[in-house]
Amino acid sequence: MAKILLINPIIRQNDKPAHVPFGLAQLAAICIREGHGVQVFDANAWRPTEAVIVEALRADDWDVVAIGGLITSYGFIKKTLNLAAVVCPRALIVAGGGFLTPIPFEVMTYLPEIDIGVIGEGYGTLPEILAAVDGRSSRWADIPGIIFRDGDGLLSLTAERSLLGDVDTLPFPAWDLFPLPIYFRNSSLLLSEEAMTSRRRLGMIASYGCPYKCKYCFHLGLSGELSVVDGPDGQRELHMTSRRRVRCHSPGYVVDMIADAKKRFGIDFVSFLDENFSILGKREKWFDEFRTLWIREGLQPKCIRERKPHEETDCRGIHWGTTAHPANVDAGMLRSFKELGCTYLDYGLESFSDDILGSIAKGATAAMNERAVIETMRAGIRPIPNQIIGFPEESFASIRCNIAAWEKLGIRSYPFFATPYPGSEWYYTFRERILSQYEGDLEAFLLELGDATSITAVISNEFNAVELLGLRELMVGKDLRRINEYERYKKNIMKSGLLT
Repeated sequence: MAKILLINPIIRQNDKPAHVPFGLAQLAAICIREGHGVQVFDANAWRPTEAVIVEALRADDWDVVAIGGLITSYGFIKKTLNLAAVVCPRALIVAGGGFLTPIPFEVMTYLPEIDIGVIGEGYGTLPEILAAVDGRSSRWADIPGIIFRDGDGLLSLTAERSLLGDVDTLPFPAWDLFPLPIYFRNSSLLLSEEAMTSRRRLGMIASYGCPYKCKYCFHLGLSGELSVVDGPDGQRELHMTSRRRVRCHSPGYVVDMIADAKKRFGIDFVSFLDENFSILGKREKWFDEFRTLWIREGLQPKCIRERKPHEETDCRGIHWGTTAHPANVDAGMLRSFKELGCTYLDYGLESFSDDILGSIAKGATAAMNERAVIETMRAGIRPIPNQIIGFPEESFASIRCNIAAWEKLGIRSYPFFATPYPGSEWYYTFRERILSQYEGDLEAFLLELGDATSITAVISNEFNAVELLGLRELMVGKDLRRINEYERYKKNIMKSGLLT
């Protein structure tokens, strides 16, 4: 059977490795189930030098070297693939994930080391690639959901791959292939008291996909919103669609997965990494069964069960936190979440301006955002109010709306910058504007993309990069006086014709 090296790239160079990659761990488990020899090189955990990367590549005569990750890992992926092509000339190099799926032709052009690119979900695709390797077949055109180089070196896109129907057929992630002690050392999250004191935290996924169509979301294309069509020249093209499909594991699968991880690794906290976990809370039958099984399995934290203050050394059960959409939550759901050990909810509020929320198709209003924050605090859960600055329609008025809401709710946020990631509607809308800021060099943009804590391509119609940096600081400081002064200054400059 095929020998495969799975590489987890460095996610954020300046951050400690805090999250075991759920998807990669699940892919590893699938490969093991199929009988393949699997090793994981977790660069994100080990933060290796180039010499160590080379050593790992030389460790065996690999049949396949596979790497995947978000677009923010593009630079590391590029460097690693360059090394792999030299060190492992016999190995088939496979790449996939968020960095490749939305722009496969561009990535395959920039990274000629890649033999096969996996488009979208890889759960069914990678096993078929490995089976072909075992059979010494190179009939890649027969495998749906990939892009490959034909005998002439030309890129060829195969047919669209259907999403996995029953996600419960997936094995539990192969956690044991990853250096868990490194991740456990970095378990603490500054999101709630229980998250801060957690010692063995793992990220889990209970559902895949999201019903909303936010224009900034770069997950499009990773959850089934892909379509392969014949272009005007007869060549296949990849299009994003408006389709949205949410698949979820059964309550029994989720509870069994967590109980198994608790038994094997002693975990005390779970971060549900779903795009929108609150949609499961809206499915009454699903959540009622989940609640029953969770309590029956003994996962409800002792402090909640006995109505006592939390003691991290004697809590026994599992505390957790997750993602939510303000339009989904209600007081009853939040009380149920709290009853089962939920300690924080990560909200993509983005803005408290109705004009902005409407322009990005958020599916929520400022009033919904406010209600969600208030009800979450009333339930005893900490709301994490993520926001963004620099929207295309951002204005002084929208900035003031945010500050007013913060004052009203007694909260504060440190906004991310609006970033047109490949895979988002923004990317396709503003592609020419992006290229104009990088002298037409798309790869330069990809290499600079980070986690939106810094500015890459500006898509605001009103503000430049310098203005956004300054306005964010004034916004965080709730300095309305200086914001208003700058607005007046800018209007006067515009009237004078000195700024256009």
